[in-house]
Amino acid sequence: MTSEIVDLADPAFQSDPHPVYADWRRAGPVRRALLPGGTEGWVVTRYEDARRALTDPRLSKRASGNGSGGSRTAGQAPAGATPPEIGAAISRHMLAVDPPDHTRLRRLVSAAFTARRIEALRPRIERITTDLLDAMEGGERADLIDAFAFPLPIQVICELLGIPSDDRDDFREWSNAVVAGSAAGDRLAPSLKAMVTYIQALLADRRTHGGDDLLSGLVQVRDEDDRLTEQELSSMVFLLLVAGHETTVNLIANGTWLLLADRARWDALRADLSLLPTAIEEFLRYEGPIETSTYRIATEDLEIGGTPIRAGDPVLIGLLSANRDPDRFPGADDLVLDRAQNPHLAFGHGIHYCLGAPLARLEAQIAFTALLTRFPGMRLAVPADSIPWRPGLLLHGLSSLPVCL
Repeated sequence: MTSEIVDLADPAFQSDPHPVYADWRRAGPVRRALLPGGTEGWVVTRYEDARRALTDPRLSKRASGNGSGGSRTAGQAPAGATPPEIGAAISRHMLAVDPPDHTRLRRLVSAAFTARRIEALRPRIERITTDLLDAMEGGERADLIDAFAFPLPIQVICELLGIPSDDRDDFREWSNAVVAGSAAGDRLAPSLKAMVTYIQALLADRRTHGGDDLLSGLVQVRDEDDRLTEQELSSMVFLLLVAGHETTVNLIANGTWLLLADRARWDALRADLSLLPTAIEEFLRYEGPIETSTYRIATEDLEIGGTPIRAGDPVLIGLLSANRDPDRFPGADDLVLDRAQNPHLAFGHGIHYCLGAPLARLEAQIAFTALLTRFPGMRLAVPADSIPWRPGLLLHGLSSLPVCL
């Protein structure tokens, strides 16, 4: 394995990481890299090692904090990048802690975030989808992210939580900075502060004016004598708001880009919508909405794929790389809309598996069905390879998606 340390914040790497990941997989199961924020750590590159690492209790979320007891912010901000009181308000969610705290938090939140509540959203998701496409119809061109891929999931998660969707433009600005992490520069700290202030105001309002929404449910949720603390509440809302829409934005936009980059795919799926469930899983595998896991820290000396990892070393699991591992996926660099066996890691694996995965899949199914039937002649307005990807290491998504309707 080569000893060269690659800077993961390098724009050249972030603009097209797949060739780099392919080289890394051939060279070895883990790769030493310079992480955003300037620290060195490891990236797990191969599928089987990634799957095991996602469930390895020796790779801790709790140890990777910024002084507030939880993992770093969504976009891999460097330690100390945020004031302690802000870090404490966003770092006590399920994705940032280990058992037994994780077990307790997931149980409490799952009591409010039920499959019944998600399925009950189907008519509303269909209505929002129709309204957004109605607004697009009649125009010649659109940025599909601005017009559709962003407003659909943000409106859904806002309605699920009981948050005014009128605030979505401000929230989008904050969220873009948060998920970009250190790549956001001076925008990160004020965006985090604004988001935390907004969340705390929402929670205060729900304590006074409860309702039949998830936010009210989180405020009131109780399991025997246990309930969420103030920091856990704000952290959980932060996680649900960011993860509840960012991943779905990327799933819809990345999938549409893949279909329009080769119109044969678009036409094949439009001709047979029964392929849609497997196609969505293939979008998740091939250009998944999440590039890496959030930080983990080795709590003791261990080995990953035969490579020694020292106690205290940061570790990232390369989900995007693992999902292109040819040892697990035959023809891994080919997009196969009817791929039968597709155990991708786009939503993670193990105890931190994405709680919102069923909602993301439901929104994607409704969104793609509507796009394919409403705009059968849609095409990219610019060459596919000219569209830049958003900066940052955690999320993997396009910065825009200009289309001709």
